[in-house]
Amino acid sequence: MKTRKIERTRLVPHTIDGKTRMVPDDEVIDIPVPPRDWDQIALGVVTVIVTVLVVACVLWSTVSVGDLLSRVVVAPAAFGAAAVFDLAWIALMIIEWLARYTPTRANKARYGGWIALAIAMGAVGTHGWLAGDAATGIVGAVVSGLAKGTWTILLDYQAVPLDKRTAAWLEQELAEAGAELSRMPVRRRVNRAHALVEAERRALEAADPGSADPDPSGQSADDPDGDILQFPLGGVTTKDAVRIAWDAGVRDESEVIRYVAKVMGKAPSPDTVSRYLRALKVAG
Repeated sequence: MKTRKIERTRLVPHTIDGKTRMVPDDEVIDIPVPPRDWDQIALGVVTVIVTVLVVACVLWSTVSVGDLLSRVVVAPAAFGAAAVFDLAWIALMIIEWLARYTPTRANKARYGGWIALAIAMGAVGTHGWLAGDAATGIVGAVVSGLAKGTWTILLDYQAVPLDKRTAAWLEQELAEAGAELSRMPVRRRVNRAHALVEAERRALEAADPGSADPDPSGQSADDPDGDILQFPLGGVTTKDAVRIAWDAGVRDESEVIRYVAKVMGKAPSPDTVSRYLRALKVAG
């Protein structure tokens, strides 16, 4: 078994005049060297080759289609538009790879990539035909097909095959995560709307004191939750109540628990409140 030497530092006891301290000490040790992974090396070589193919394809296609379009527009605009032909199917291939765990979404990107490739190949072939050299146009179009086909095979090889039930399970997981993410901006908008309504109400009361609530018996001037939006009992969940208190600037956990208990009509679980507060601190 092959080994290699490495130097490491560790703490060792060292005693002087009967007093022992832990001091750093350097030592050289041998560690085993893992065997060379030829499969991974081969995959890396193939990836480099395919990348070179794609770059060559983009260059060839851009020059060919750019020369075709420059017959009617200025060269910079022509070559800029020509780059779109190959970049379109390359971008769709990347999307296909990112959506490999959701076959439905991956199929859309796959079909779109083949359509974009067909358009690019047609443009390259048309350039060769108009230039009076149909063979060059056909060969140039085949270059794009080879690059796309090779990349497709490489992506299929590296993608993990999934059965239908596993793919459906993953789609539900992604849908649930997406729903959680989508709730955050909606909740912020709702809180902002409530805050605007409350601010407008206070402005109207300040302008016309007679419009204030004539029966303030249910309110207290020293209510510690006066700056936090109030809702009917049971109108919000524990998570929503914690979020409202957080948006109002309440950071003390005991105060948040007291507020949640007040708006929900029952004492919440302290562990649940703590978990929501930690999540808000990380998100904030």
